[in-house]
Amino acid sequence: MDKGSEVLGMISEKYMGMSKSHKAIAEYILEHYDQAVFMTAAKLGEALGVSESTVVRFSSAVGFCGYPEFQKALEECVKSKLNQMQKIDAKYGRRPQSEVLASVIAADIEKLQHTMQHIDPHAFETAVDIILEAETIYIMGLRSNEPLAAFLHFYLNMIRRGVVLINTTSISETFEQMIRIREKDCFIGISFPRYSMRTLKAMEFANDRNAKVIAITDSAHSPMNLYSSCNLLARSDMVSIVDSLVAPLSVMNALVVALCLKRPREVRENLEILEETWNNYQVYLNDEINFIDDEPTLNDSLKKET
Repeated sequence: MDKGSEVLGMISEKYMGMSKSHKAIAEYILEHYDQAVFMTAAKLGEALGVSESTVVRFSSAVGFCGYPEFQKALEECVKSKLNQMQKIDAKYGRRPQSEVLASVIAADIEKLQHTMQHIDPHAFETAVDIILEAETIYIMGLRSNEPLAAFLHFYLNMIRRGVVLINTTSISETFEQMIRIREKDCFIGISFPRYSMRTLKAMEFANDRNAKVIAITDSAHSPMNLYSSCNLLARSDMVSIVDSLVAPLSVMNALVVALCLKRPREVRENLEILEETWNNYQVYLNDEINFIDDEPTLNDSLKKET
């Protein structure tokens, strides 16, 4: 764990054993550490509706001698992020646009290679089995993770029934959409820095209801791992103000392909029904892409299995 993220990792590791008030402080800091760093213990307590002494006790419970030492650690965290930005500016600032393009693509390739070398194959297989066996699958990813959640929902919905994309603006709306989740269901939480505490709360709720929980995140120190049955870790470092989501997307592609190969007959039937529906209701004109015909690799695999 790098020095900048050490304090966040310490909070994440102790989160499950915290009291309700300490969890509220932890959630705020994990998601808003760049704001919390400027707040006194009294101000932080006021913002969260807890006492100053509760904030001080939280600092001690996490592993610091007091709030000043804890705040100093937060400063180091913010400095680390700023140093990263300065390094990025030094690296890309004066380069021609063509070099920026090549450098960013090269960095994405490195993230893919790192993910391929370090992802847990057993966790991947477990995730595939959980998704196959679940009665209903709930998927959640917020902010920059929304496109990842939408992508996974789109393809899982083609493969099988009972796939729900949770898209909300508040934690209460989240619970309303997953109120029926139970032990035979699955929840997939997708979150990369800055982590979404709404997603974490949803994962906690799913875990409390004995549903299987899959985390798609960036690190073993991510708070998203706290309530998950298996963790799929994909490298995602920030480039300027943009999060690189190439590796997470590749992991999701692999999930979809693995699921297709496990259930080739069912997948082919679903795609044929979808194609027939498109044709019957003239959803696509004749010059549009034919989904089934234009996926030769996948379809060839499916044909061999049927």
